[in-house]
Amino acid sequence: MSRDWDAATYDRVSEPQVAMAGEVLARLDPRGDETVLDAGCGSGRVTQMLMELLPEGRVIAVDLAPSMVEQARAALPEDRVEVLPPTDLVELELAEPVDVVFSNAVFHWIDDHDALFARLHAALEPGGRLVAQCGGAGNVDRFHRAATEVGSRPPFAEHLNGWTGPWRFEAPEPTEKRLGRAGFDEVRCWLSPHQVVPPEPLEYLRAVCLGYHLEALPEELRDDFVTAVAGRCGEPLELDYVRLNIEARAA
Repeated sequence: MSRDWDAATYDRVSEPQVAMAGEVLARLDPRGDETVLDAGCGSGRVTQMLMELLPEGRVIAVDLAPSMVEQARAALPEDRVEVLPPTDLVELELAEPVDVVFSNAVFHWIDDHDALFARLHAALEPGGRLVAQCGGAGNVDRFHRAATEVGSRPPFAEHLNGWTGPWRFEAPEPTEKRLGRAGFDEVRCWLSPHQVVPPEPLEYLRAVCLGYHLEALPEELRDDFVTAVAGRCGEPLELDYVRLNIEARAA
């Protein structure tokens, strides 16, 4: 499943994703001259942070959402960052392999992790590194239960009841096995919790958490659904993020 995003709103409210990305970027520890693939660059906020770690390097940025690609192109310098046309990571083909693949808050939107890891391995030089973080097992469980409960009631039920969404929140062990099958070694995966209280809760839910729900609803029900889910979650809106951290090397 794929959809376009409200890139401008996401760029404004995505401080939680930017903060979590900072921890992942700290693990990169680059020389500064590498070519790095930003696998799911979003609006370009984190790509800018990545670029600053590479004073003599370059970044190749890719995202599936057309509005994100447009926003990233407007925000990032062309001489330092190549923003590719909208591209599905499971179909990614690069002209030349890269030294590092970095990704933040993306892999849980992709159902076929075997295909994903195979394409990322193919994108890397031998010995190249994969450093990533995405939603992991247990991610925002309490929030998704609230959204499911609201979606099971009228007037939303005819559109959402029984719908499970596109997310894939994986545990470390099966992810390590998939990475090994894709050709990676020195694999390490682990979970880390992050509590997030969005400063603009309704806009955050609309732009980040409920986009696929809203796509399934008619326009006249969307605002009511966001408000109802937020009310079901209580105040302040607190999201129990669980992140799956990934480090591996291309054999």
